[in-house]
Amino acid sequence: MTGTKDRILAAGAELFRQGGYAGTGVKQIVETAGAPFGSLYHFFPGGKEQLGEEVVRSSGMQYIALFDLFITPETTDLIDCIETFFAAGVTSLLETDYVEGCPIATVALEVATTNETLRQATADVFTAWIDAGTERLEKFGLPPASARTLTITLITSLEGAFVLARSMRSTEPMAVAGTAVVDVARRLLAELG
Repeated sequence: MTGTKDRILAAGAELFRQGGYAGTGVKQIVETAGAPFGSLYHFFPGGKEQLGEEVVRSSGMQYIALFDLFITPETTDLIDCIETFFAAGVTSLLETDYVEGCPIATVALEVATTNETLRQATADVFTAWIDAGTERLEKFGLPPASARTLTITLITSLEGAFVLARSMRSTEPMAVAGTAVVDVARRLLAELG
């Protein structure tokens, strides 16, 4: 059985992903978690902001696992990895009827200029993603600077594609973004000579 704190975190992540930080109330979170109202403040004495920070940090670290899922030690084809990464984005959009995106990006867009605690949490998560992706992509022989460039290109393209796809209710932005990242990857691989 999942503990109350874990249920609250999971409910917060799900609701932030769908409705954003500002659009999600604490009552809604505890109801979705099936938890008593007071438990939110028991586990998160700083209230919604503390919960938001913990959701961002814990969810963000779970998303790092995507690099391990799509870039395994056996993987030898970088282009195939990227295409699979973006195909999974298309699948996610279709399976959730364009409702779910990335909770980190959703929160980051809302709080970048209004909440320093949450802005810093999202920045830390994005930095961790860049570091993890850079490390994984170096295994394809890319120098660190090129691996970092490709990782940032991948993350920004994926996040931007989710925003456009959800708004337009179309997978076209995800397909275009995937093709653009593949083009960057091919150029960086060609530079290896």
